[in-house]
Amino acid sequence: MTPKNLKPKIPNLLPWLDILAITAWGILLLRYWLTGKLNLLIHPNYFWLVIVTGISLIFVGFLKAQELYRWRRRDLVPNTQHISLFAPGWGSALLLNAAILGFIITPQVFASDKALKQDVSDLVANIRIKPQAFRASVRPEERSLVDWVRTLSVYPEPDSYTGQKVKVQGFVLHPPDLAKEYLFLARFVLSCCAADAYPVGLPVKLPNNQQQYAADSWLEVEGQMTTENLAGKRQLTIAATSIKNIPQPQNPYSY
Repeated sequence: MTPKNLKPKIPNLLPWLDILAITAWGILLLRYWLTGKLNLLIHPNYFWLVIVTGISLIFVGFLKAQELYRWRRRDLVPNTQHISLFAPGWGSALLLNAAILGFIITPQVFASDKALKQDVSDLVANIRIKPQAFRASVRPEERSLVDWVRTLSVYPEPDSYTGQKVKVQGFVLHPPDLAKEYLFLARFVLSCCAADAYPVGLPVKLPNNQQQYAADSWLEVEGQMTTENLAGKRQLTIAATSIKNIPQPQNPYSY
């Protein structure tokens, strides 16, 4: 006699599909963390949440596999109408396919095509960036590109910084309204996750006879601050004395 809520064993791969989807997502999250790709997706403050979620998903997948194995050994499967644990379907298939794509496709860093959707003046004075005042212990040349933009949000008069030394890193933009003797150095700021990343940066005046640099290439620029009229507006600008090509940082975003 078949026990209540049970039915004879029939070929059914749907429960395994559910288990594979859950376990694959757990492994994918931990893989992003272990390979350093998590930096491209979320703010480091939330790494712990991703790690805990990945471990939890793998653990749940293991428990579900154990339970299904026990049913199989008894030559029975649970009645899916009564036990929701074994009620996978198209949702599980979609989740598994998404996880497989996550293993195949590598997350990419945002580049100039996204940053150029804003005007130059918006990149220099992005209203989303958190203000930051001067700190006496930090010399001008020790400020990062994002530190300079944050400082500008507090003290926006560009002439206040004339002659100050600067050494910053970022990727190259070529806004269409910027003359060829200039380029724009930018970084993306991550507040929470890649979905809310936004670009900030500063224009750079190239030295005489300076070569042109490809968009999205990473540079380290040294020089001093000056004020230039760009796009009909006075802008704080880096008058470069040294420009070096550098590899893309392992963590290209700022926080």
